[in-house]
Amino acid sequence: MERKPSTLQKRWEERQDLAPQTSYPLQLPISARKEEIVAAIRKHQVLIIAGETGSGKSTQIPKMCLDAGRGIQGLIGCTQPRRVAAITVAQRIAEELGEQIGQSVAYKIRFDEKAGLHSYIKLMTDGVLLMEAQGDRLLRRYDTIIVDEAHERNLNIDFIIGILRTILPRRQDLKVIITSATMDTEKFSQAFNKAPIIQISGRLYPVEVRYRPLAPEGEDNGDGGSYLDAAVGAVEALREDRDQGDILIFMPTEQDIRETCDLLAGRFGKDMTILPMFSRLTWAEQQRVFQPSAQQKVVVATNVAETSITIPNIRYVVDTGLARIAQYNPRTRTASLPIQNISRSSADQRQGRCGRVRNGVCIRLYEKSDYLTRTAFTPPEIIRANLAGVVLRMLYLAIGDVYTFPFLDPPAKKQLTDAIEILKELGAVRIEEKPVLSDIGRLMARLPLDPRIARMIIEAMKRGCLEEILIITAALSIVDPRERPQEKAAQADQMHARFRDPASDFASLLRIWSIYHEAGDKDKSPGRLRKFCREHYLSYRRMREWQDLHRQIRIIVAEEMRLRASNGFNQIDNGGIILEVVQEFDRDAFIPKLKKGKPELGEDKYATIHKAILSGLLSGVAMKKEKNIYTAPKGREAMIFPGSGLFKRGGSGQWIVAAEWVETSRLYARTVATIEPEWIEEVAGPLCRVTYSEPHWNKERGEVQAFAQVSLFGLLIIPRRIVSYGRIDPAAANDIFIREGLMPGSMKRDYPFLRHNEEVIEKVRIMENKVRRQGAFLDEEAIFSFYRQRLPNIHDERTFQKFIRQQGGDDFLRMKEEDILLQSPDTEALSAWPDDTVVHGVRIPLTYRFMPGTPEDGVTAVIPAAIITALSPHSFEMAVPGLLPEQVDSLVRGLPKLYRKQLPPLKTVAETLIMHLTRKEQNLPIALGRILKEQFGVTVPPALWPLAALPDQLKMRFVVADENGETVASGRDINSLHSQFLGQIQSESFQRARKTWERENITSWDFEDLPESIHLGNPNQPVGVAFPALEYVEGRINLRLFPSFPDAEVSHRSGVAALYEKHFDSELKYLRKTLVPTGNLKIWAEMFGGTRAVTGIIYNKVIHDLFFVYIRSKKHYVEHAQYMRTKIISKGQEALSLCMPVLEANFQAIQTMNRLEKQNNSYGQAVSYLRQLRQELATLLPHDFLETYPQERISQLSRYICALEIRADRGLFHLEKALD
Repeated sequence: MERKPSTLQKRWEERQDLAPQTSYPLQLPISARKEEIVAAIRKHQVLIIAGETGSGKSTQIPKMCLDAGRGIQGLIGCTQPRRVAAITVAQRIAEELGEQIGQSVAYKIRFDEKAGLHSYIKLMTDGVLLMEAQGDRLLRRYDTIIVDEAHERNLNIDFIIGILRTILPRRQDLKVIITSATMDTEKFSQAFNKAPIIQISGRLYPVEVRYRPLAPEGEDNGDGGSYLDAAVGAVEALREDRDQGDILIFMPTEQDIRETCDLLAGRFGKDMTILPMFSRLTWAEQQRVFQPSAQQKVVVATNVAETSITIPNIRYVVDTGLARIAQYNPRTRTASLPIQNISRSSADQRQGRCGRVRNGVCIRLYEKSDYLTRTAFTPPEIIRANLAGVVLRMLYLAIGDVYTFPFLDPPAKKQLTDAIEILKELGAVRIEEKPVLSDIGRLMARLPLDPRIARMIIEAMKRGCLEEILIITAALSIVDPRERPQEKAAQADQMHARFRDPASDFASLLRIWSIYHEAGDKDKSPGRLRKFCREHYLSYRRMREWQDLHRQIRIIVAEEMRLRASNGFNQIDNGGIILEVVQEFDRDAFIPKLKKGKPELGEDKYATIHKAILSGLLSGVAMKKEKNIYTAPKGREAMIFPGSGLFKRGGSGQWIVAAEWVETSRLYARTVATIEPEWIEEVAGPLCRVTYSEPHWNKERGEVQAFAQVSLFGLLIIPRRIVSYGRIDPAAANDIFIREGLMPGSMKRDYPFLRHNEEVIEKVRIMENKVRRQGAFLDEEAIFSFYRQRLPNIHDERTFQKFIRQQGGDDFLRMKEEDILLQSPDTEALSAWPDDTVVHGVRIPLTYRFMPGTPEDGVTAVIPAAIITALSPHSFEMAVPGLLPEQVDSLVRGLPKLYRKQLPPLKTVAETLIMHLTRKEQNLPIALGRILKEQFGVTVPPALWPLAALPDQLKMRFVVADENGETVASGRDINSLHSQFLGQIQSESFQRARKTWERENITSWDFEDLPESIHLGNPNQPVGVAFPALEYVEGRINLRLFPSFPDAEVSHRSGVAALYEKHFDSELKYLRKTLVPTGNLKIWAEMFGGTRAVTGIIYNKVIHDLFFVYIRSKKHYVEHAQYMRTKIISKGQEALSLCMPVLEANFQAIQTMNRLEKQNNSYGQAVSYLRQLRQELATLLPHDFLETYPQERISQLSRYICALEIRADRGLFHLEKALD
């Protein structure tokens, strides 16, 4: 502890003694300010030096630091934005010190370093300093930091400045110098507590600025309307100067450069050398601008010529004032290169290009007022770039809150939030109270690579495709090596087709690498490879850069893995990803197997590589819309870039992944590959948004399932997939298991407890069906609760069976009626809904269903097919007392208006009828008619009760079942069912019974009493039923067997009446004589078919009333005959008296209509009206009116006919109203 200070002191003294001697070129403007600058360095911790281009600041300030005593206790670190600048500046300083590079002056760039044990000055890229900060957070190896070219304000420069601001309070010994050609010096000064500023002038010659704005729209200044035409016009004007020099034109885009070159060539031909200059040109084409020319030279360049390069002998500059300036939209995560107005500082830089060797002229193609209103400086990259890499390093360095980090120009919060979201997408951070690096993120931060590239490499380690991904990621980090000269575009396309993979641009990069190395294996000489590149339109320089970068990335990965292994870490906890220790790779180890010059990528290898790519490019997935148009994340629409190998194939796959989104004239997907949607879900994992719909019970699978929909960033990856719902929402799945599986009994296996419970539930449901009130007794929620309390979190049959076994059986799941009842049913009330009825001695089961709108709704009688024809509708009209209140109410309300008008309120009528109905009555219409006449004095014929109009649920439904209990027919019209089965009854048993029972030509009741029905076949096992009845056919009375009871009943009444006619033959002959019309009746009869017809009508009325009776025993037959003997004549006179006023009214009405028709026979509407009334009269008074109408109504018929006669007379005066 005591020796350490003395050791350090000794070492410092040694370094002081060995420090190199400095000298300063007098021609440099900064040399004259040496003493001032050295003093300022000694006095101030931070110094701002603004020196114009050519002032010598980059090479002289590090030496001035040496003279100020710096570099002794640590290195003088000097950062440069570009590698070439770091090397060239280091070489220049070493040369001025009279040393070789690597002695007092060192440099370090990515993948390359030259340093010695006694170095004092270290040149490096700003990225190198940031990487060193990860292991040396206070930068203790340095005592001075020089940030050169700070005006460029790239991400690294701003990040370094922010880091320096945080560590300076803790490193009072550290000196910081910030230098630049042009910059907002005041902003830098304020950032470092009003640090002093020293301004150094340059050595520029005077430059004349001429403003030559474009003509307003609609005018012409001779240069045309566009800045391209204006630039050509400016060149033409400059050629008139006597002192000619070379011309530099600034254009915003490559396309503008090419078009301008074409315009100049067309205008000036061979009089000048016209050269393009932009970064995508081949190395040879770029070098041409530096070579002298015998002719006047015109260079048309992008803003690459502002500060990055110095083109000799430039005297004139033509400035369009435009440039493509990179922008990044954090909302859409798209990079764009919009054409924008440059800042004043950039305009000044362009102006300075022409004052290097002699007086210059700068022509600006815009107004001076436009120049003065432009922003002073180009917005720094920090506020218009993707900050994912910056935030990753910030989190790794643990230098404080991301949102409050002291950036010179703090980026918008949405930029930082977007960066964190990207890191989340890459699995680099997890969000707790604040973003925290995951193990994956810490490894990514240690790899000096773009976060997306680093993530791909880590995934490739997991998937076993590291070699391929190292090649691909190295290629993504450089400019595309393929060249496409405009004048040889077709040839270039033809040669590039050899490399093209139809499914993947990434695979195309592997093909280029493979084919290039195959050529190198045959002949490793640089000349051979250069020739190969020329022939295949590849940039040799970029291919070498690709190789170097691949080697360097490979070394980084190997070193990192070796470091982790030496520290005892050989895996990363990130969902089981294992990172194997990477051994030292052989040089150019990976050369894929070739087949006709192409690497073989089978389906598995293709999938493995592209899943690794996906891990870093999840926000680059897109779904096909049409042809080359794809839907990108967040609903954007993008086109595959025309240079892609997939472009001409219409995008090929339904899904693609793109290395980047670039927005120029539209949004393009660049470097794309076809992928499968399942890969996206596999790689994205928790980033995918999964929604579940339609959870349901699947009986076949024996589990609760749902449909899953998987999306990523708004893109639907998996539209519909069946998944087990139990692991998603166990509680909800348990509910569905009970409601859809157990409660309806929809299970794969048969469970005894379920059969028991279904019987209990069915018993209660029958009660509800009877009273037609669902939910009256059965509590569905009680059933659910019963199971829910006993079955916690069970959602599939396998678990269910296991649980039953654990409980020792299923007794705990067996219900009792009280477990599920809402209320106890009224036993007496339920007795009105019997479970069966007895008809002809046969028990007929009755079932009940409350299913409105379905055929099964209501009460159903299950009838054996053998006895269906034995039953009549009346057999069931009183079978269910519970139905009678609604039936009677409906029947009363359905009576003709004529009868309803004679009754009190219909509700009272219905209640009265129900009160007096008895179950022993079989025929409901007859019973209702009897009670109605008794209680209210109104007679309604049985046929007028609207039984057919009853709602279906109030009609009995009949199901005919065969001997096996299977339904063979059903319906609510029993007569229709009779007709279906009549043919089946004509069996051998029926024929044998006919021989026993039937008789011909009966004249008196000289046979035994007739039962209503007889059983066919064996009495113990009857095969059917037949119905004995009398039959009257063609004047003869027979005893017949009928298969249908209704037919038997009608026939029997007619047969009994015919037998009575024979019995009372003499009395009935006398009756006919007394009924012959005389006097006026005879006249009236002529209008009703004549006297014979009228006599027949009255005679039939007497027969119907006296003898159409349902008598089946001889005793009753004789008794009825004795009773009727004295009533025959009186009944005839009664019928005659009833008939006379009706016939008279009919006669008068017809006479009136005849007269009116004769009077109005020329008036068509009148004739039509009278014919309508005649039809109404015929309807009102049919020929069998005495049998059709009840006596009470017959007595009213004459009044109705008179009313019709009055309508005929009066209606002719208001004919239109009458016709309506």
